[in-house]
Formats: sequence, structure tokens, C-alpha cells
Amino acid sequence: QVQLVESGGGLVQPGGSLRLSCAASGIIVSIEEMLWYRQAPGKQRELVATITRLGSTNYADSVKGRFTISRDDAKNAGYLQMNNLEPEDTAAYYCNANLRYSGRLFNHWGQGTQVTVSS
Repeated sequence: QVQLVESGGGLVQPGGSLRLSCAASGIIVSIEEMLWYRQAPGKQRELVATITRLGSTNYADSVKGRFTISRDDAKNAGYLQMNNLEPEDTAAYYCNANLRYSGRLFNHWGQGTQVTVSS
């Protein structure tokens, strides 16, 4: 069964860094566009960053200059490097991607990983 598996969340002090990973398990042909979202308690889910099949990236204004999205197609994985973290970055982070396999595109969500920024 194909899934997106996330890892890398945790507790970090303000100004610290974390790297989130999102890897496709199972046999797939490719990952198309990958997106990272986050949702803080009591708030709507927010699109944080996107990366296309060709590597073009976009970021929410709130994370520009601090977060970097990347991908490794050889590993069927994507990453979100988060630097200079702020308490406002505290949220559950989710990856989302269209995966190509079995002759079609399927949209998948990761299970989510908690990021807590606190001193």
C-alpha cells in the first residue's frame, strides 16, 4: 500500500532548526507536486510551501527566508528545512503530494508531525 510517511518533528527552542521529511512508501513511478501545510490549534490549515516536479518553489510570506522545501526523486522523498523557528511556527505539519503509480495520479497526505517551538 502506498503511503506518505512523515518524520522529523519535535520540540525546539526559538531560533532553532528542524528538518521534516516526507517519503513515499511502496512502489511508485514519481512524485508530482509536493506541498507542506500546517495547522495550529484553533486555526485553519495553512499552505506553507510547494515544490513542483521541476523544482520550482513557493512559500507563504510568513516563512519566506526561513524555510526551504526540497525533494530527492531518487528517494521518492521531500523535505522542509525550517530555520530560525518562532513560537508562531508551532503546529502540526502535513505533507501532501500527487503520486504517480498504477497508471494514474493519486493524492496522498502524510500522517502529520508535530512541531513545537518553545523555550
